[in-house]
Amino acid sequence: MFRSFIFAGLLKLQQIFHLTSEKNKFEMKVVRRIINSTDASEFLRKLEEQDRRSFKYIILDCDAEVAKEVVSQHIRDTYMNRRNYHFLVTSLIIEDDWNSALLPHGAVNTTGFQMLQETRPEVRNFLTSWKSLDPYRWPGGGTQHITTEVAQMYDATRVLLDAFNRLLKKKPDIFRNNFRRGEVYNNGTKGINCHQTPVMPWEHGERIARFLKKTDITGLTGNITFDEFGWRKNFTVNIVEMSMNSEMVKVAEWSDSDGLQQIPPNYKRIPQNTGFENKTYIVTSILEEPYLMYKKAEDGQILEGNDMFEGYCKDLADLIADNLKFSFIIKLVNDSAYGGKDPTSPVGWNGMVGELIRKDADMAIAPLTITSARENVIDFTKPFMSMGISIMIKKPMNRLPGVFSFMNPLSEEIWMCIIFAYVGVSVVLFLVSRFSPHEWRYEDNFMGPSASNDFSLHNSLWFSLGAFMQQGCDICPRSIAGRIVGSVWWFFTLIIISSYTANLAAFLTVERMVTPINSADDLAKQTEVEYGTLMHSSTQEFFKLQSGKIPVYARMWEFMNSRKHVFVRKYEEGIQRVRESKGKYAFLMESTKNEYINERKPCDTMKVGRNLDAKGYGVATPVGSNLRDRLNLAVLTMLENGDLARLENKWWYDRSECKNGESKESSQNELTLSNVAGCFYILIGGCGLALMVSFLEFCYKSKVEATRTKMTLCEVMLNKLHTSVSGQSHLNHARVRTSSF
Repeated sequence: MFRSFIFAGLLKLQQIFHLTSEKNKFEMKVVRRIINSTDASEFLRKLEEQDRRSFKYIILDCDAEVAKEVVSQHIRDTYMNRRNYHFLVTSLIIEDDWNSALLPHGAVNTTGFQMLQETRPEVRNFLTSWKSLDPYRWPGGGTQHITTEVAQMYDATRVLLDAFNRLLKKKPDIFRNNFRRGEVYNNGTKGINCHQTPVMPWEHGERIARFLKKTDITGLTGNITFDEFGWRKNFTVNIVEMSMNSEMVKVAEWSDSDGLQQIPPNYKRIPQNTGFENKTYIVTSILEEPYLMYKKAEDGQILEGNDMFEGYCKDLADLIADNLKFSFIIKLVNDSAYGGKDPTSPVGWNGMVGELIRKDADMAIAPLTITSARENVIDFTKPFMSMGISIMIKKPMNRLPGVFSFMNPLSEEIWMCIIFAYVGVSVVLFLVSRFSPHEWRYEDNFMGPSASNDFSLHNSLWFSLGAFMQQGCDICPRSIAGRIVGSVWWFFTLIIISSYTANLAAFLTVERMVTPINSADDLAKQTEVEYGTLMHSSTQEFFKLQSGKIPVYARMWEFMNSRKHVFVRKYEEGIQRVRESKGKYAFLMESTKNEYINERKPCDTMKVGRNLDAKGYGVATPVGSNLRDRLNLAVLTMLENGDLARLENKWWYDRSECKNGESKESSQNELTLSNVAGCFYILIGGCGLALMVSFLEFCYKSKVEATRTKMTLCEVMLNKLHTSVSGQSHLNHARVRTSSF
């Protein structure tokens, strides 16, 4: 808090302490008496060095001109993080005067009180005459604005003149008797002696006071009327506010009758005449594909200046320059670093952050992550690209569907259960058919009456298999118990076959990749696959800060910190390590860079899992730069009209070198022989098995027939072979020929 008048300031300070102790919302931390604006600026500088992050509320209890000078110096001070300050000016301020003084520099949050409104007709008419005054003859005249004190003095003079005019009209004898040749008389005595004891009051003072209390005029400060005690009434005081680059607006109104009434503010951003148009600025950046790269020159072409570079950040800089009408020169950062804390550096930071602090560059347009540590020493715009920490691993080889991949839709446990269910249902069907009289048939033949049952164990297995294959069978159960078994078996096979068919296409047509790592949890739970980050990067800083908060990240940081060789100095080193490690190294990096590398040859890397955090890249400027707010507007404009999305597509996906992935997706519904080879193997195996069983049956029947007919095995086999081919028995023909003789 700053104040200039000791006694009045102490009274206000006492009231503020009382209010803050009641509300328990604010704590008065520092009270400082100042003499001038220089003292205030020095104190604010010390306050900023102690704490740059916290929001600070400053009460300026001083003259309005001194307060304006304090705030103006604060804005122009490039070492001040002025967005964290909110000033409350206790004196009455002038809207247009403060707008013209502060807006060109980018005003901070300021709240004040206002009685003089220069838009009112009375004030405009007065200012017309005020501007025409000769300042040498009339000190203070000839200016565009007047102070509130001048307006109040003018209104006080009008109040006196109005009272005396009314008194003169009503009591003209008072002036004739008491004002003679420019002198005042009291009870016939010339002059009024205020030092005599007792003091003799002016005989007409009480009457004049009554006329003053009856004043009802409109002055520069609004309505002027008084109550019976002589206090001003029916007047209003506006509470106005000035925010970042917005003109002063009315946010509330106080009156003696209604108290404080809030008013919805109508903020209006004022185009600032910052004077940076048509200037040339230095843009620091870093070589990082695809953000900034050296451009390949065509035959005989010599590239110079900005034409030497291409990439996302180069195009972004061109768009910003076109939007803000300035020129720029791209300068690569000297130490090839993004910006981390460095005790050996004079400013405590290296890379692009250090260059901005030293003001070797005017802005940084690069994949520079917005962090709280960096925000402490430089300013960032809104993010022009959002991303997060992701995991890059070497892409495993695609596993083609196996010969028996048609069995994959169901697990091994389900297949085993289906086999047991098939056998069990067949046995149950056999048993219920044996016990049910409806399944038996009784016939009379030459050997006497006999009973037969279609559902032998062999036929029961055949019925269950036919139902499972949805082909049916030539026999059906006739008993109620048998039909119950058949019904539940049909329902079971309907569900199983439908589920199998629904999943079969995906397992036959999609090539699957088996990845050993799928998330950060997988990395933290194992030690076989090493993982690391870029040194002095925001990713490394993230794991440092989160190591004591999230157990997974704590284990990961402990693992990486114990193995210093997992950290790399450049992105290219980490990416090459992933490609050469044969799946034994994972690189933690920004998701945007990860996605870009995955689209580049040799197309052997991939991103796994979700992003570990959410952050963004921003355009950086030195603290207090007048470019920041306009750059912020330019970034938001490009974000809204889609320019940033088009740039990302241009440099990430339109230039993709891994087109084979699209062709696989487009043809994934086409089956090849390898997909269904198992079906052919089963078909061939089944046919071979049938031939072998048929041959065994042929040999067995031939041996039985040879024993029965007492013929040799070869004769019987030849006879059966002749019968199988011609359909007639060779043995019968021989017997016919023998009987004819």
